[in-house]
Amino acid sequence: MDISMLSTPILSDSQLVQFERDGFLVVRGAFNPEEATQIQTWTDELLALPEKSRRHWVYHEFSLKENGKDLISRIENIAPYHDSFAALSSALKAPVSQLLGEEAVLFKEKVNFKMPGGDGFKPHQDSQAGWNAYAEYFISVLVSIDKATEESGCLQICAGHHKRGLFTSWEPLNDEEIADMDFVPVLTEPGDAILFDCYTPHSSELNKSNKMRRIYYATYNRLSEGDNMARYYADKHKSYPPDIDRDPEKNYVFRV
Repeated sequence: MDISMLSTPILSDSQLVQFERDGFLVVRGAFNPEEATQIQTWTDELLALPEKSRRHWVYHEFSLKENGKDLISRIENIAPYHDSFAALSSALKAPVSQLLGEEAVLFKEKVNFKMPGGDGFKPHQDSQAGWNAYAEYFISVLVSIDKATEESGCLQICAGHHKRGLFTSWEPLNDEEIADMDFVPVLTEPGDAILFDCYTPHSSELNKSNKMRRIYYATYNRLSEGDNMARYYADKHKSYPPDIDRDPEKNYVFRV
């Protein structure tokens, strides 16, 4: 498939209203079956690439199902080294620009692999990871690469609480903060997309199934707030680099 022919999802007026109300929007079939298959192929290619310093960033984790088994948890900083993912992130700019009311620019991106036994994420807001040092507001797009079920650890998301703004930086949401939140599992098929803003609470459980649950995430900010991707990754490399660049004498802690 010619990557220049990749679909560009366009949102309706009612979808714009729904996003404003809920803080997120589910777009079924954002990419057609052929495109979804291509995205799966690109992800296979990405996983097969050798880990090299200062290229795409590969992070590992230990399986929670098979004691001590090494898993790929996610790969970040992809677009500069993979033209097809660059095309995908470019296609996703259109609906995000509609929601932002101006041109969007890519801030960060990754594939979360969540292999069988891969861990989930505690309830959090994305901006709790210090993003406000770069821009005020962000929108992320999730593209489902594989079928995501409750057993495999699909996204769980909470409507309406984005309007409360940022809770606490560098800490996930605590039990008191989530007491009145209703986290709803969103099951997705390959090619489905979910758009959500940086203040929308969300989480996921570990993958208890025997299949991977791969998801591509691309995050954008308003172009008027600057092209911050290079600075973001330079800063992150100092505090939480990919495994291949880590100092074996240093302890790295994932906080949010």
